[in-house]
Amino acid sequence: MSNKTTTGVKLDEATRTRLKNLGKLKDRSPHWLMKDAISRYLDNEEEVERRNQEADAAWKEYQKTGQSVSHEAMMQWFDTWGTDKEGQCPPTES
Repeated sequence: MSNKTTTGVKLDEATRTRLKNLGKLKDRSPHWLMKDAISRYLDNEEEVERRNQEADAAWKEYQKTGQSVSHEAMMQWFDTWGTDKEGQCPPTES
């Protein structure tokens, strides 16, 4: 037994034609292309949302503690990346 259901999407004729043409070029059905596009979109948007939540949590932590790393310290550290002098991330400051 499958847990899949059908969901309808109304497309204009130009979009339907583009799907059919691309499907022929890629030897895929328009259905496959739509499923793939939706899956990629969801993966992308979920990653964006995860990063947004991570940034919000970091901002709240900063507001609570005041700890940060100065721009200058980060830039000095970045300048060492890929060299034999690469070190650890600079310590936080209050």
